[in-house]
Amino acid sequence: MRIVSGLYGGRPLKTLDGKTTRPTSDKVRGAIFNMIGPYFDGGRTLDLYAGSGGLGIEAVSRGMSEAVLVDKDRRAQSIISENIQMTKEAWKFDLLKMDDRQALKHLSGKFDLVFLDPPYAQEQIVNMVSMLDHQDLLSPDVMVVCETDKGVNLPDEIGSLGIWKQKVYGISKITVYIH
Repeated sequence: MRIVSGLYGGRPLKTLDGKTTRPTSDKVRGAIFNMIGPYFDGGRTLDLYAGSGGLGIEAVSRGMSEAVLVDKDRRAQSIISENIQMTKEAWKFDLLKMDDRQALKHLSGKFDLVFLDPPYAQEQIVNMVSMLDHQDLLSPDVMVVCETDKGVNLPDEIGSLGIWKQKVYGISKITVYIH
């Protein structure tokens, strides 16, 4: 795996062996960023189930100012730390070593781009988007990018957000919510 494009484009990403995380493939990651706008001019991103940190690192590579990466798995945290060091710009990243609900208690400010790829997709996505919205952590122009198995059907609306785009890539479905 590697960073697809931007400042860190072509640099390798480490991932965990085994089935505890399912890293987003380079192809799907590239497709996500083509869908949401390939490059950014600043902003904050949140990856609530970071795994290898690839989505958040890719977002910063493509112009986001900073990324908050959250993962509760100790092995994933180690991989994320190594991948952050690979960027040589560690100050742009904040790794929260906790689960999603604990992270919500620590987060402040607004996020412009949120990635959600939880292990039990439908239930957790609806709950997390609702909680992020309720806690006023989403900017008015936020994009919430949800990655699920292609058979998962998310609701058309969650809180004040509605589906903007949805595409299937192989076994993955990408759903993007906006205000």
